[in-house]
Parts: sequence; C-alpha cells; structure tokens
Amino acid sequence: MSRQENASVLSGFLLIGFEETHKFHLLIFAVLLSFYVGTLVINTLIILIVKTDPMLNTPMYFFLMHLAYLEVCYMSVTIPKLLENLLVNPASISFWGCAMQMFFFLCFGVAECFLLAVMAFDRYIAICHPLRYTVIMNRNVSWKMVTGSYICGIVVGLLHTTVTFHSSFCGVIIDHFFCEIQILLELVCGNTYLNEVQVIGVAFFAVALPFLLIILSYIGIIFTIAGMPVLESRHKAFSTCSSHLIVVTLFYGTASSMYLKPKYSYSPPVDKLLSFSYTVATPLLNPIIYSLRNKEIQGALKKLCKKIYLFI
Repeated sequence: MSRQENASVLSGFLLIGFEETHKFHLLIFAVLLSFYVGTLVINTLIILIVKTDPMLNTPMYFFLMHLAYLEVCYMSVTIPKLLENLLVNPASISFWGCAMQMFFFLCFGVAECFLLAVMAFDRYIAICHPLRYTVIMNRNVSWKMVTGSYICGIVVGLLHTTVTFHSSFCGVIIDHFFCEIQILLELVCGNTYLNEVQVIGVAFFAVALPFLLIILSYIGIIFTIAGMPVLESRHKAFSTCSSHLIVVTLFYGTASSMYLKPKYSYSPPVDKLLSFSYTVATPLLNPIIYSLRNKEIQGALKKLCKKIYLFI
C-alpha cells in the first residue's frame, strides 16, 4: 500500500520529517530530546525565579517570564511530534491534529513577535523616560500589553487555520516535520495565489509590524544613549538592551525568511532547516542568552538554589 493510500485510510497527513537523515535518527532523537528537556527546565526556572523573587517584580522581568512561558508552549507544539517522527517515519497526524498544531504554532509564534516588540518599548521608556517609567509601565499597562500580544496570536492563528483547512487538499504527504502553513499550501488544490497573498499579508502584520516597532524603539534608545555624557552610563544603558537585541535578531531573522516569501521559492531542505532553527534553536538559546547576560537573574537563581538546598 502506498503512502498516499495509507494516509487516506488514516484520514490525515503523513509527515515525512527528516527522512534524508534516517541513518542518524536515533542520534538526532537523543540530542533533540536533551535540547527539549533542557529548554523546558531553563524556561521553567526563569518563570519560578521571576515569580518568587520580589527583587524581580518589574515590567522587564514580567515580560521575560511571559517570553519563557511562550517558548515552552511554542516548542511543545512541534517537538513531541518530531520526536515521534524520528522513531516512526513517516509519522501520521489527523486533519484535526494538523489544524490544531498549525493554530497553536501560529498563535504562540505571533504572540512572541508582539511580546518582543513590547519588551523593546519597555526598554525605550526605561532609558529615554526613566523618571516616568513607573507611571507609564505600571502593572495594569503591562498586563494589557501582554494580553494584547496573546490576542494578536489567537486572531492570526484562527484566521490562517480557518482559511487553510476550508480548502480542498489534493495530497496528504507533508514534506516537513510539522504542519506549517507554507508547506500545506503546496497540497491545496487549484490556484493558491489568494492564499499566498493572505499568508504574506498577515505575516507582514504579525512579523514586520512588531519588527518596525522594535526598530523605532531602538532608534529612540540609540539617540538617548548617544546623548549621555558619561561613558559608563552609555555602557550600562546598552547592556540592558543587548540580550533583547540578540533574541530579536535570532527570532526575526529566521521567521521572516520563512514567512515573507512567495510559494515558488519554497525549498523543503532549506525550509526544514529554517523551521528547525526557530522551533528548536531559538527557544533554547533565548533563556540562556538572558540568564548568562543578566546578573540579577543569576543572583536570583543562586538564591532559589540555596532555598531548595535548605529545604531538602
């Protein structure tokens, strides 16, 4: 029985995954599982640290806590299925399961885009308007910004998933390791031009708009830092932004190269590598970047470890 017939019997899709590296699947499985567990542990630690340490009760760490939460959710949408795919190739996924995977992936990914923009705005207010910082970035405003990020993610996820899964599919074999919208467009019957326009249009809103807000925030930050008379003050101000800049570069660099391009330029090997970078590498690196470059996080982690040691 062919793969196409198998998928029809299963009433779903077949995920090819990294079939070209089948000889190394067990090794990749072990490494990926280690990355996944490590990412879960690190991000969970950040959430616990921010929640338990009163010294970190500031908007910056409140946003960082939500970033860590989004990284856990974002990674958990795709990695478990990829781990299954490495053991059972090709792995099957139901149409409903594929739709849910697409929705949550887009939801958490878009929410992270807007949250990174919120974090940039927070740094802009802290550096450019320090005397008004506590008034502007109060708890109520912080919650509204975070909630707005999640709402944007939900709206984009629902829009893309509804439009895509109301289409008719002429194939069920997905040459990818999860249900990503660009790959599914290749399986849609007929002319997909309008679908492509919708994907790029929504991606512009979900990726380019937050990125523009980040750029504008950092233009204001750069001008303010350049006007500081003391070199030490400049260094201290920039150091609070450096981690965020690295994370933004990693996330937006890979995501934009995947979503802001037409269908004819899709290349399964390249697209898999790009998708792997922002579904696995970025969620792992983000908390490491923030924790290694942040003395307050390191100090809070040491205090938490001491509390756990004394409790044991």
